[in-house]
Order: sequence, then C-alpha cells, then structure tokens
Amino acid sequence: MRRPTRSNDWGFPRWRGYEAERAATQVRLCDRHGCDAPGNCPAPKSPNSPERWYFCETHAAEYNKGWDYFAGLSAEEAAQREADERRDAGGFAESKHNAWAGPGDGSRSRDEMRALDVLELEADADFEAVKLAWRRHAKANHPDLRPGDADAAERFRQGQAAYDVLRAAEERRHWKPA
Repeated sequence: MRRPTRSNDWGFPRWRGYEAERAATQVRLCDRHGCDAPGNCPAPKSPNSPERWYFCETHAAEYNKGWDYFAGLSAEEAAQREADERRDAGGFAESKHNAWAGPGDGSRSRDEMRALDVLELEADADFEAVKLAWRRHAKANHPDLRPGDADAAERFRQGQAAYDVLRAAEERRHWKPA
C-alpha cells in the first residue's frame, strides 16, 4: 500500500481549516476538584499574577460570584471610575435597542433602580406592581389634592419621571422588531 506524500495544505485555497491537525486535540479539564468538564475559562490565581486557574463555565461563575469591581475604592473614586468608563463605552450604548447591552447580569439599569427607589419598590418588582405603586404615589402627592405644598409637587414630578423610566424600560423589553 502506497502512502500519500502530499498534504492537503498545498495551493490556495487551503483544503482544511487553519487550526486543523491530525493529532488529537488536548483538552484542559476544569481545575475544580472532581469536575470533568473542559476548563476553558481562565481566572487569575491572585491579583496581578500571570498564573491562572482554568474552570468550566459553571465553576467560573461560582468563582466570580462575589467579585466586586469597586472593592477598595472610596465612594468618590468609584463614582469617578464609573463616569470615566461610561464616557469611554459610548459605542456600546448603540446596541441597547437590541436588548443585549445593559447591566452585566441582565436585570435592571441604574436609572431603573433609582426609579424603583422613588416608588419604594424592590428590584424584582413586576410592571403591575410598578403601576400600583405609581398610582398610590400620585394620589398621595398630586398637586390638586395638596395645593400650595411645594414638596408634594416635587415628589409628584419625581414619581412621574420614575414611572416614565420604568414604562420605557418595560416597552423596550417587550419590543419585537418587525
């Protein structure tokens, strides 16, 4: 039997992928004890260290669960860093209409969280609870019911703005392109 002496890589285009090899591919397993899944998510062993753990996606999520980006910073430094990063990440704001940009965990934005605080709601409140809280807030602070009370008028405006933010977010969540 004659063996071929020519490889599949001659000429253009290549006849197989650039990363294809004939040898078996080495797969690194998850570094978590007892896990047999592929470890394809590197994580630093310590801050500023080149050494890495390699976890599967499940154990990488567990490793990163308690991570705080702003740990060790004062409130002013954290606010400054956040402002700098928001300014530098303006290009990513364009994708918000596709509903894949936003907070990292996919829940609510900072503006939505502030609006929920104004209406005195929890972070996991649904839109029906938002409507009820907004009506209760509006009845308690409406300028027609409290004439001459500037604080109540200001609270009413804040409640209206909070409701507008939450309504727009709800519409974005349920918007489907044509």
